[in-house]
Amino acid sequence: MAQKQDREAPKTGLDRWNATESKSRGSKGGRSARPARTKRRRMNPTVRRYVSTIVVTAVVCVACIFCFTPLGERITTGLDIQGGVSVILTASKQDGSAPTADEMNTAKTIVEKRVNTLGASEATVQVQGTNSILVQIPGATDADSAVQTIGQTGHLEFVRLDDIGDADALAKIEAGASNVTLEQGTYTAFLDGSYIESTSVAQSSTSVGTYAVNITFNSEGADIFDQVTKELAPTNGQICIVLDGVVQSAPAVQEEISGGKVSITGNFTSDAAQELKTVLDSGSLPVSLNYSESRVVGPTLGQDSLNQGILALVIGVAIVIVYLFFFYRGLGLLTLGSLVVFAILYLGLLAILSHYGMFSLSLPGLAGMVLTTGSAADSSILVLERFREEIRMGRTVKNASVSGARHGIMTSLDADIVTLVTALALFFVGTGTVKGFGLTLALGVACDIVTMFGFKAPTLRLLAAHVIPSHPGFWGVDQDIAEAERRSQEAQKARGAKVPASSAKGGEARA
Repeated sequence: MAQKQDREAPKTGLDRWNATESKSRGSKGGRSARPARTKRRRMNPTVRRYVSTIVVTAVVCVACIFCFTPLGERITTGLDIQGGVSVILTASKQDGSAPTADEMNTAKTIVEKRVNTLGASEATVQVQGTNSILVQIPGATDADSAVQTIGQTGHLEFVRLDDIGDADALAKIEAGASNVTLEQGTYTAFLDGSYIESTSVAQSSTSVGTYAVNITFNSEGADIFDQVTKELAPTNGQICIVLDGVVQSAPAVQEEISGGKVSITGNFTSDAAQELKTVLDSGSLPVSLNYSESRVVGPTLGQDSLNQGILALVIGVAIVIVYLFFFYRGLGLLTLGSLVVFAILYLGLLAILSHYGMFSLSLPGLAGMVLTTGSAADSSILVLERFREEIRMGRTVKNASVSGARHGIMTSLDADIVTLVTALALFFVGTGTVKGFGLTLALGVACDIVTMFGFKAPTLRLLAAHVIPSHPGFWGVDQDIAEAERRSQEAQKARGAKVPASSAKGGEARA
């Protein structure tokens, strides 16, 4: 007993520090030595990688927010949302033969140039069947004006007045009339629009308040025009400027015109001159395009459709969030954060594509957005379920977050790739509104994949290190931990071992 009492009790950490301090005070004349500085703990490389990934994702999200705000101005909308004109043009040839596929593709390209030059945003031009072209111009309200501009053949010719064989047309032109139609075969042109190098619009010098279209020919065209005006100048002969068989003007040649610069006048308004410039810039159509059908979508109807689509999206997301919080409790916050990141990336990408004229939101596209938002929520559920299943299998919360996130993401990735292949097939093979649906679906899948690797997985693994084990009830994994303990005890009973008291804490139970 005496030996036991004399035995010195073990020193605590505080006692050891006091002893060290007393020893230090006794040295060096009683001066107390400064306690040694403890080394700063370095961040675990794995944790540093997770944090870096989240930081990069946050920076990208901030950039995306700047890209899509204000939302109503940065993402362009299609005809079915903002309203506009839909026109079907039928192609025909003067000889009565059917247009070839090459001629229809050429006509489609020229019509696209004309529509874009007119300032229409996100217009679509598509060949339908063998002899029709569908033109959709968002924001336009006048179908007749659109048809007149985009359907104009655009065949520009320069004809000497003395080369016209139609006496009736000659009399009208000499009397100063304009818009005189010349029959095919009654005149011969010495120059056409294929020699045009550039065009511009300026106020006319012959009439106040009217505009003219100035044309510059290439070197070959300039030489031809120079020679003809040189011949006509002594007699003040006239040159008829003919567009699609209609005389626009017939100015008299006062002197030789060199340099290949010509001005087309005809009492044009500013809009009419700009439309003529558009036709000349885009070139001549290989076929004649005739008005077949048109449809005007009012902006009110389109806005109502957009509001209904957005309402459906909001209700769907709200139901998903309620479901997640009810079944996953605190882990629902992780899914909510994932959906927020997904939405920011998605809208930012759509805004960037809209800025470069590569995207316009249509109602089928909005349906694709709703569908892909549901897929993003589904991928979160797969990750969470696999995470909880790993805990029930006996892994610690930390280990379960690593393996569970990996397996859950791989399963979700397989489903996303299948969806992506389908979306790309719709985009590249489909036409019209089907392409819009396929595009938004494909972009949504891509954003979901980025969200999984850039936010969902690293955030879950960071939380699983300390936060989730400290409050398993709030995060909804307490029952999974209890299930793991129960399985462990049953396994020990099956082996005939003694069942220890439950001491697992925060998901640290192991099988």
